[in-house]
Amino acid sequence: MTRTKPKADPYKGDPWLCAVAAAQSRADQPDALFAALDEAMKSTIGHKLFTILTYDGDSGEAARVYSNLPGPYPAGGRKRLAPGPWTEAVLDRGEAYIGRTRDDLRDVFSDHALIASLGCESVLNMPVRWRGRTFGSLNLLHEAGWYGEDDVAACLPFAQLTLPALLAPSHF
Repeated sequence: MTRTKPKADPYKGDPWLCAVAAAQSRADQPDALFAALDEAMKSTIGHKLFTILTYDGDSGEAARVYSNLPGPYPAGGRKRLAPGPWTEAVLDRGEAYIGRTRDDLRDVFSDHALIASLGCESVLNMPVRWRGRTFGSLNLLHEAGWYGEDDVAACLPFAQLTLPALLAPSHF
């Protein structure tokens, strides 16, 4: 599949990064930031499902703090993460994970059937890190084969702009 991605004017900066950065100054946090991230991710990389998770390394739990599809994936959902290759890569080493097929998702996510029912067969999990520790992730899901390595580079600055909201005392 061939996608056309918009190019930023190097003299004006990336308009989506600017929009997300500007959203951080609004009083209605973290809602303003998360909505701006959702729109920016949809426009620059693409997604059908977009969630933001926080991770608690002490408890081994993940909490969903944002979802563009609150029906099947409501904010506030929590789950314990099992140790394995995915958690070692994304949480421990801070590496992005790309799953390109339904089988990739089945190997990693216990809710793979629900994901597939939403028309999603690929994923990009982008860690949000500070001082060598993963505090959360941006999770983009789309049709099979959607994500590639260039999407990791495009997602990184957006993920890091999420950090203040994930470090804030209250995520809701």
